[in-house]
Order: sequence, then structure tokens, then C-alpha cells
Amino acid sequence: MNDIDESYMREALRIAEYARGRTAPNPLVGAVIVRDGTIIASGWHRAAGEPHAEIHALRMAGELARGATLYVTLEPCAHHGRTGPCAEAVIAAGIKRVVVALCDPNPLVAGRGLVLLKEAGIEVVTGVCEAEARRQNEVFLKWITQKRPFVTLKTAMTLDGKIASHTGASQWITGEAARARVHMYRDEYDAILVGIGTVLADDPSLTARLPDGTGHSPLRIVLDSEGRTPLDAKLVTDCAAPTLIVVSERADQRRVRLLHACGVETLTLGAERVDIAALLDYLGAREITSLFVEGGGTVNWSFLAGGYVDKVHAFIAPMLMGGASAKTPVGGTGFDSPQTALHLHDVSVEQMGADILVTGYPCAAE
Repeated sequence: MNDIDESYMREALRIAEYARGRTAPNPLVGAVIVRDGTIIASGWHRAAGEPHAEIHALRMAGELARGATLYVTLEPCAHHGRTGPCAEAVIAAGIKRVVVALCDPNPLVAGRGLVLLKEAGIEVVTGVCEAEARRQNEVFLKWITQKRPFVTLKTAMTLDGKIASHTGASQWITGEAARARVHMYRDEYDAILVGIGTVLADDPSLTARLPDGTGHSPLRIVLDSEGRTPLDAKLVTDCAAPTLIVVSERADQRRVRLLHACGVETLTLGAERVDIAALLDYLGAREITSLFVEGGGTVNWSFLAGGYVDKVHAFIAPMLMGGASAKTPVGGTGFDSPQTALHLHDVSVEQMGADILVTGYPCAAE
């Protein structure tokens, strides 16, 4: 690995980002082809079922690909899926050297692509910008190895940790910049989840509303153990995105049938309360690779206590709400001590207008 390889790989990582939120259940992949020190072609995977990044780049390069170097952020596939094997196309194009950021953990690939390339006499280099590629494809890596969606928990709170006043008023704690970022996140995820408390209190739309109107609104999921979602809730009536209402066995079946008759999906999981583990398994099997949780304290605690959260986005507004009864972003019984609490690592802090965005990844307490 050298600085030149890293430079070209970072360009491949950069263009892979063009398709963020559009490739599920496939990964983000970027590729560039370099000949005589110049990038002659590039490509990125745009959506499942469409050509992979390598194919786009090879088509652009044409005969110039022969003898060139291919930089690709994920190991070329070696199996027939929605598209043909990329490794075979790379070999047929006469590529001389392939530089790969990350080996594909997909059991259908898992090193087979690299073996094919090497057996064809192509020089193969791996691990260039691997950490960056792993972070870029954190969603895909979680889903392909565990068959559950990557779960991100989002909260928005005051400086003293309140998500609403003692009267229940919560609009708006954060400013326009923070709210715009949330819509960008929604656009990138396959599904968004709230609890019935949020539906009853705020009647949200849970859509991705981007300034240019190109937002992709994810599947909307409501945890509603008793089946209390109003038939006139926006999630039920607006037809802006598909909605899945998950109930427990103790829900009023008449209400569940009425909700289903209104055009929303219903799913029963769990005896007394919705079984979140079973829900994550169901979503993973449905090729929902990423889940954005925007719940209240009860839902957030359920996900945190169960160890289901992979990433946290915490927006913090510079205001003090006060109120002993004012709600906080995480309810439940809570952890017993600072030592046993759920800590975050790889933390980043970003200014969002007047607000602060803290992002981190949960890790087990030492």
C-alpha cells in the first residue's frame, strides 16, 4: 500500500457516496480505473439489480482498461445474483492490477472474487483504506453478517436532557439546521420507527422532506402493542410512504383489522409487548438493512437495554427546560451506575446552527 493507492481509493470511496440510501440490500461501492497515472474511468453502484461499480467503470474505459489498474471499495463479486460476476468481467477486460479496500463478507463472495483474479494472473492488493470502507458500509456489513438491520437511535434534547416540557410541548427543541439533517438521515434509511406514544402526541408524518423534493421516504414502523393507532393518523391516511404497525397478541383484533382495512400493514409479534428481537429478525429477512429509531423514552430504552442500537445521533439544543416530570430521551429503569451505563466510542461532535450533534457507537462498559 502506498500514498498513490490511498489517493485513488479515496476517490472511489467518494463516488460510492453518490448512491447512499439507494442501494439496499446491496452495499455502497465505488470504482476507478487508472492508466499511466490518470483516472480514465469511474463508476458506482446505483441500486440493487443495476450494474455494479466495476461494470460501469469498465464500460467507460473500454479497450483502455487492458493493462490498467482497477481500484474498488469492495471485493468484486464472483457469483450470479441480480447481475453477473464482476470478477469475470474484470478478467475479460484485461485489467492488470486490482486494489481492493474491503473483502466482501457475503458468504456468496467471501474471498472467491480475489481468488479468481489471482488465478487469472492479476496482481491483487487488499486493505487499502479498509477502515474508511468498513465505516462507509457499516449498514451492509451488519445486515449481511447478522441478517438484522443496522439500528441508529436519534434523540433531540435540551441542554438539561429534556425532550419535551412538563406539559408535553416539544416543537421545536432543535433548530432548522438540525431538523434538516434529520430529514437527510431519513432519506438514507430503509425504515424509520416510533412508538405509539409519539403517534398519539405528535401525529407525525415521518417522511423525508428534502429541499429539492427528491427525498426517499422510508417504511414507517409503529410499535403499538395494544393497537391504539388512530385511524385518522397521518401515518395511516396520507399515503406518503408505506406504514407497518406492529402489535402484540393482546391488541384488540377488531382495531387491527380496521387498520389493515385502511391500507397499512399489520404484524403481530410478542405476547404482552412487541418482541423487538423478533421484529429485527423479520425486518432483516425482508431486506430492510437499516432502521432509524426516533422514539420516545420508552422505545429508546427498549432498544438500548436490549443491545440493539448500533449508532447514536444526539442533537442537543442550548436551552434549559427544567421540570422534574419533563420527559427525557431514555426512560425505563436505566442502568445501575456510570460504570454499567452504555458508553459511546468513536465520538464526533458537529455544530448544527445553534445546536450540537453528538454521534457515537455504543460499546459495552468495561
